Amino acid sequence: MARMDSSVGLGRVAGIEVGAHWSLAIVFVLISWTLADQVLPEMVPGETLTAYWLVALFAALLFYFSLLAHEMGHALVARRLGVSVEGITLWIFGGVARLSGEAATAGAEAKIAVAGPVVSLVLAVAFVLAALALDAVSGPALVEAGAFWLAFSNATLLVFNLVPAFPLDGGRLLRAWLWRRRGERYSATATAARLSRVFSFMMIGFGLLAFFLQRDVGGVWLIFIGLFLLSAARNEEAHVQLHGALAGLRVSDVMSRDPLVAPGWITVDEFMHTYLSMQRALAYPMKTFEGAPDGLVTLTRLAEVPEERRRATRVRDVGVGLDEVPQAGPGEPVAAVLGRFALGDGNVLVLDGGKIVGLLTAADITRVLALGRAAAQKRTASS
Repeated sequence: MARMDSSVGLGRVAGIEVGAHWSLAIVFVLISWTLADQVLPEMVPGETLTAYWLVALFAALLFYFSLLAHEMGHALVARRLGVSVEGITLWIFGGVARLSGEAATAGAEAKIAVAGPVVSLVLAVAFVLAALALDAVSGPALVEAGAFWLAFSNATLLVFNLVPAFPLDGGRLLRAWLWRRRGERYSATATAARLSRVFSFMMIGFGLLAFFLQRDVGGVWLIFIGLFLLSAARNEEAHVQLHGALAGLRVSDVMSRDPLVAPGWITVDEFMHTYLSMQRALAYPMKTFEGAPDGLVTLTRLAEVPEERRRATRVRDVGVGLDEVPQAGPGEPVAAVLGRFALGDGNVLVLDGGKIVGLLTAADITRVLALGRAAAQKRTASS
């Protein structure tokens, strides 16, 4: 799932990094205000304003705990099935478990997708039981109302996430079902993405009708959610097309072979006057004095060094160390390497036996895709 850079780290849970998007604060205030001003006074009239706000704030916190638990369900099952987990981000529409890999089978995909709804179901039942227990012992009516609201919220979260639209769990369950039936992942994803777009348009339509015909402000939320799901479905479809175009290609088929390697110990001035004239590129692998791989330096980083400092600045000083540069082997599938580009300014260093054999860039991917489109157009024109 998509990474959200505008998030604040909250720490780690079970070794998984958890963050909160800035939009979370807005929704937290809205939920707390709605509970304290409308929902709780209607359910339990006659309490003090302070009591309403205390229960509302606590219920809002437990609601976000429920969202986190839902996403932790996905993350923990994914990790158990061998899929790497980058972290979890809570945001305006709920939460996102960021997986850096993909499920190997349709069954694994289904298990990861269903884990979150199962957690929401368990929490909904737990909050209902807590509310019933409070009622049985004549506990605080306001706390009981808060428990019922949390049960309803988790049940709503469960039902909403089962809508068959990406990136919701229902969309991923639909893809897993189609994948199992067809035995092919990308065709299943394309079909599921198209169905997701249909559901998105339906949601937007219902939202417009609710807002303009019934003056229901809730319709605005349906419109926003529908637009979000529509965008997500299109992104998923583009993701499928990209992987389909790269299917069967290895890194060695696409990479720029034998790139010019920059000596990390020379000055920026010497590099620009000598090596830059030999081969002009956007990025250059670096090597140590002994010839070992030492990282990567981009033309942008070199150009940013002030002219008066270029004779005193080494190439290594402005480059990125080897441990921070994404790497790949020449035999790896190109599709499996795509997720590494974001970590290396659009460059992946290709190593074979500890030696630099190539550089995979975003331009290389674009070139291959352009050749694929041209070949497809030629086939269409000749048929």
